[in-house]
Amino acid sequence: MIMVRENLDIRIRDSIDDHMFGLRWWLRETGDIPLEEMSSFFDTRMEDYPYHMDRWTNAYLAFPGHLPSGIQDVLDLGCGYGLELDTVLPAFPGISVTGIDMSGAMLDELARRHPEVKRIRGNYCLTPFEESSYDAVISFESLHHLLPEPKLELYRKIFRCLRPGGIFLNCDYFACCEEEEDLLRDVFLKKQKAEGLSPDIPVHFDIPLTLPHESDLLESAGFSSCKALSSHAGACFLEAIR
Repeated sequence: MIMVRENLDIRIRDSIDDHMFGLRWWLRETGDIPLEEMSSFFDTRMEDYPYHMDRWTNAYLAFPGHLPSGIQDVLDLGCGYGLELDTVLPAFPGISVTGIDMSGAMLDELARRHPEVKRIRGNYCLTPFEESSYDAVISFESLHHLLPEPKLELYRKIFRCLRPGGIFLNCDYFACCEEEEDLLRDVFLKKQKAEGLSPDIPVHFDIPLTLPHESDLLESAGFSSCKALSSHAGACFLEAIR
């Protein structure tokens, strides 16, 4: 049994080492590419977006199964044009969904695909949420662009906008280890400073936290229960309950 455990640990370490080697190579290759403002990044990639997101088809299919029955009011953060809503809306007929996104092009496409969804164009970190107004807050592959400080403030807003017993379901990319978390944050801050960008300007760059650090933030925001549910091609469902 000990030998089996040791062999498993070796495989895990090897996998992390391979991932970190590839990440460092990618950072070197893309080091001269300037950071892009978030809404412009997605506005200019509308045509390629479905091909980029296709890898997470199984995650989209799993989304409704991780939401409790009986939900009525849902807030979708970084909704894009609603790929996760393609599965959530049919599974919960009659629910009211509000989607927030910074990309005007994405929201225009959301209006075409799901006209029943209320749309807010803006930064969800700055947009006020009405307290105790939602049964569920959801997000898909969006929050890994935030540093811990603004993320904690966002989680506090999410906690307050949920009704008692409400669920925050975040399907996202999390750092495999503290080394990845520290490396990406350091590269991001250096690029931000070198390019003279204000911290108030949202830009597209991955700065994920590890699952334990993400859970710590959620608990600091007031959530009483936090657990990982399932993972699909690197997109992990993290559930937090008010």
